[in-house]
Amino acid sequence: MESSNGKHPQGEEEEAAGSIGGYESLHRLLESNLSPDLFKEASRLLLGLNCGHALEAISLPEATSALAKAHNFDVQAFRFDADKEHLRQPRVVRVGLIQNSIAIPTTSHFADQKKSIMEKVKPMIDAAGEAGVNILCLQEAWTMPFAFCTREKRWCEFAEPVDGESTQFLQQLAKKYNMVIVSPILERDVNHGEIVWNTAVVIGNHGNIIGIHRKNHIPRVGDFNESTYYMEGNTGHPVFETAYGKIGVNICYGRHHPLNWLAFGLNGAEIVFNPSATVGELSEPMWPIEARNAAIANSYFVGSINRVGTEVFPNPFTSGDGKPQHANFGHFYGSSHFSAPDASCTSSLSRYRDGLMISDMDLNLCRQIKDKWGFRMTARYDMYASLLSEYLRPDFKPQVIIDPLINKEA
Repeated sequence: MESSNGKHPQGEEEEAAGSIGGYESLHRLLESNLSPDLFKEASRLLLGLNCGHALEAISLPEATSALAKAHNFDVQAFRFDADKEHLRQPRVVRVGLIQNSIAIPTTSHFADQKKSIMEKVKPMIDAAGEAGVNILCLQEAWTMPFAFCTREKRWCEFAEPVDGESTQFLQQLAKKYNMVIVSPILERDVNHGEIVWNTAVVIGNHGNIIGIHRKNHIPRVGDFNESTYYMEGNTGHPVFETAYGKIGVNICYGRHHPLNWLAFGLNGAEIVFNPSATVGELSEPMWPIEARNAAIANSYFVGSINRVGTEVFPNPFTSGDGKPQHANFGHFYGSSHFSAPDASCTSSLSRYRDGLMISDMDLNLCRQIKDKWGFRMTARYDMYASLLSEYLRPDFKPQVIIDPLINKEA
């Protein structure tokens, strides 16, 4: 249960775990505690303006709202506009993001865990379908708990082939709702020694598999010991041309690498999804910055997805960082949102509840921002390429000019 101001009633501490003083998000905290005029100004500074005005909320079908109420997930929807053009018609696409917690304890049978997550996510996909979402992206490794902190190999049992159980489950829904679905999974590469990858499967609106992308950058920081399970991907920076637009998938840790974002832009992406699993203590101050900066710098839309909740594992673990052993690695803070190339962005979904974020976006905005700011035109790719080429040489020396009087006494 949630009150009208986005704050849970006193006494419902378990439901509000992970909240900001009882509020679902920073946006709702500010909305409830500032005057309307101050909140409008704060929102302008925090979320920017789209075509000179604040993002407008869009109404959703009753079926979508009813599913959200029945299954207790946050649902928000906004519209990104573009300027009207003389020679091109608007290219409006409806895009959705789903964030969710796991459904049953990590001590449960693996098959039951996977089944329960699918059962939990299906009403959210149905809600997106009822709302007419054209492209939907799920969170990183959505079919399982994010167990890579444990370094226990038994969690590899959740890995499946590209055309495995979860893909077949989503193919039916993609076809039913005429929807492209991006499904980040733990992949078992049956054709190459059955090794494991962190992979996004892109399912077309006809239920076909368009292709895959494997995670380019693997974290080795704190509890994120993912290289115990899989290594850096080998698929480059593919952009998938779908019925609704050109999309890329920058999986989780890749958002910390500006050149990774750049590469999807160079390949023509109009929307790049960042399915993630990250916790508050480690990354939350970075979360609203990196994807928004990528959208600005590369003139495309970005959809940022993070799971929610605290996942407790059977056996305590350490990560060589001096901290005592622990059975979880913190709160996944959700806060999924969209960013646009004009520096505007939506407010975020809940920090602790499952959620569906929907946005209408006019893809014409991508070219309009390229024309306005000229980032692609004024970039010095030849200079950057030359420096990177030199940097890869074993005899590379940084271009540092030393003051000849640096050691002279004053």
